[in-house]
Formats: sequence, C-alpha cells, structure tokens
Amino acid sequence: MDAHPQRHPIVDIRLTPVLISDPPLLNVQGVHQPYTPRLVVEVVTDSGVTGVGETYGDTKYLELARPYADSLLAARHELSDLNGLFTLMNDLPVDDARVDHSVDVGGLRGVQSADKLRLSVVSAFEVACLDALGKTLGVPVHTLLGGKVRDSVEYSAYLFYRWAEHPGGAGEKDDWGAAVDPEGIVAQARRFVREYGFGSFKLKGGVFPPEQEVAAIRALAEAFPGHPLRLDPNGGWSAATSLRVAAELADVLEYLEDPASGTRAMAEVSAGTDVPLATNMCVTTFGEIREAFLGDAVQVVLSDHHYWGGLRNTRELAAICRTFGVGLSMHSNTHMGISLAAMTHVAATVPNLDYACDSHYPWQSEDVVVDRPVFRDGRLAVSDAPGLGVALDRDALDRLHRRWLADDGTLRDRDDAAAMRLAPGHEEWRTPTLPRW
Repeated sequence: MDAHPQRHPIVDIRLTPVLISDPPLLNVQGVHQPYTPRLVVEVVTDSGVTGVGETYGDTKYLELARPYADSLLAARHELSDLNGLFTLMNDLPVDDARVDHSVDVGGLRGVQSADKLRLSVVSAFEVACLDALGKTLGVPVHTLLGGKVRDSVEYSAYLFYRWAEHPGGAGEKDDWGAAVDPEGIVAQARRFVREYGFGSFKLKGGVFPPEQEVAAIRALAEAFPGHPLRLDPNGGWSAATSLRVAAELADVLEYLEDPASGTRAMAEVSAGTDVPLATNMCVTTFGEIREAFLGDAVQVVLSDHHYWGGLRNTRELAAICRTFGVGLSMHSNTHMGISLAAMTHVAATVPNLDYACDSHYPWQSEDVVVDRPVFRDGRLAVSDAPGLGVALDRDALDRLHRRWLADDGTLRDRDDAAAMRLAPGHEEWRTPTLPRW
C-alpha cells in the first residue's frame, strides 16, 4: 500500500519564451517595443496533469528559470510543496554582475536586485503548481487560496499616450491611432467604455510636461464626471512638482501613483497633500514595507504577484496592508491571459481590495490561451473551473515561440529607451535620470 497516496511529484517542466505584440505605448522611460518577451511555464505531474504560469521573459529571468526547473526536477518536487519552491530558489546563486542595480527591473518597478529576480521567476512556478493542484483536486485556484469573497473582479481602463505606429512601421498594426493630447486620451477612454464598460480610468503619465498631463486628467473629469481617475508618472516628477500637481488635481484624483521616485521623496509629498499616494515602485518587496508604512509615504499599494513571489505572498501583502490601514489595488504590466487569470483568482480572495485593478490586457492582441477573458461592465467573472480555468492554445504558443527564436536578440530584453531612439527626432534618447520635471 502506498504510504503517500496524495503525492504528485513534478516529472517534467516546459519553459517557452515568447514574443507578443505590443502597441507603441509611451511612458517615462520611452516607448514599448513592437514585441514584448514573456515566459510560459508548464509543470507536469507523474499523473499527467499540467499546470501553467507566466512571467517576464527577459534574458535574466530565463537564465534563472532554467536551472531552477532543473533543480525542481532533480528533487522530484512535490506539487503541493509550495513553500519548498522558495527554499530551492534561494539555494540558486545569482551572479550579481548580471544585475544592473541602476536600472528598472521590468514594469517600472524600481532598481534590480537578485531577490526581485528570484521572486519574479518563482511566481510563475507557484501559479503553475496551483493550477495543476487545482486540476488534480478538482477545485479552482481561489479555493486553494481560501475561497473567493466576490464573484467578479473590477478592473480599470489603462490609458496611455501612444503613437499611431511603431518607428519605421515595425510590429503589428492596430486601429487605435495616436493619442498625444487630451482629446486623444478622452477618445481612447470612450472606446474603453464602449467596448469593455470600464468605470474608472488610469493615465500613464511622465511622458509630457506635467501641465499637459493635468489638462488630460481635467478633460477626463469633464467627459466622465464622478468617475475615479488616477495618474501615474512613474517617479518622473520632483517632490515640488508632485505637490503642485496634487494641489491642482485634488478635487478629481482617486489617487496619485508614484509621482516622485523613492520612499523619501514620496514621504515628502505625502506630508504636503491629502491626495492618497499609491505605489508599485517603492514598495515591491516585504523588506520595503516598514519604512514606507511607518513614514506614511504611501496610502495605497499596488500588488503584483509577479513582483511578490506569487499568489500566496500577495495575500500576505494584503493582510499587512489591512493591518496598517493602507489601501490595496493591483498593478499590471504587459501580460497574457494566464497572468490575468491568476490576477483575478487572487483578487477574488482578498477582502480588502479597495480599488479597481489595473490591466494592460485590452492592449494585447495576442495570447496563448484558447478563450480570451472578456471584460463585461469593467469586470471579469471569477472562474470556478478546476485550476486557473484557462487552456493553452498550442498553435499560438508555438507561433509566438518561433517569433522569439527568429529574433536576433534585439527584442528578447525589454528596452523602452532603445525603442524610443528608433523614432525620428529621438535618436539621443536615453533612460532619463529621475525626476524629469
């Protein structure tokens, strides 16, 4: 008789880097490249059940994911040993010379570190294990996380300044057109409402001088009176500029996200305004919480399971925010349906989800899941199917992987500044030293 009938060791892991099309969206660091790297992780158990996860696909993540997968296979890691995922990851060395501590690590998150790289890799494996475990037990991921407290999750329209096409006409074309002024941003918002029913709006700022972005928020407030509005310049402003903008928009902003760069600058801004300050830059690890919360530098944290090491750590973050009376929302970067499903499952289990979640997903025209999730009235229904409730489209996965294989290495690492330099008149663009204004 088997003394351990419920064990399900991992016997195979498939790592598939892909390049997915991305529109020419602008931010403080430049413009999105025509294609963005993502990594699809599949774990397979001895009983043939497969679970999927997704994370960043840049070279640094791949270089860590491959030996990590080997270590899990060598150990015949038990599917349900989620804590052990972190133990094995922490045993893997990360060459500090490969970590550029002066630049952002994916998604305008703050400077790189070995620990941040580890967490972003292990997050995809944890999601894949939860997906496989849910399928094995016949329960949705939200049940494994303690049970859902809502049947649908609200998302916010994510507005961007953007060009009509990539420099030189590269990449895939879409029909959104340019949005480089208040009229363009309002038109974009109207389409998001028409097609997805979103009820709140976030504008990615840090692109134009602050007065132009103030005008865009004012135009949104006029077009959508009473709707929650957010502005995120990704640390592009000084504390003084941040305070001036906060004063000008105090009557319409739901929150101001990362106006200044770093916890100390955010604390200075917080002390001078009643507008709530949100972050996904200065609080992205548990070690950064103490200074920010005790110094009242932020009033809202944007969680992101890719940053924090998975869905269970996201719930721990939510509990800490609840304890300190800090609001909770959810950050998004360019992602596919696997990550959106994971975001929705964990968001469904968090009691103190105080704000609509961010999602880039409406901007992504390509995916590796069979049935794309559909926003209705700005919300996503929470799946009750076993696991994440998504299935891989093998043909799409193969096609996007072949695109990655065919790339000469230019697009395998996200570099918004390099993409900006390709545009006429922007040849000298470099990642700016913050603050820009």
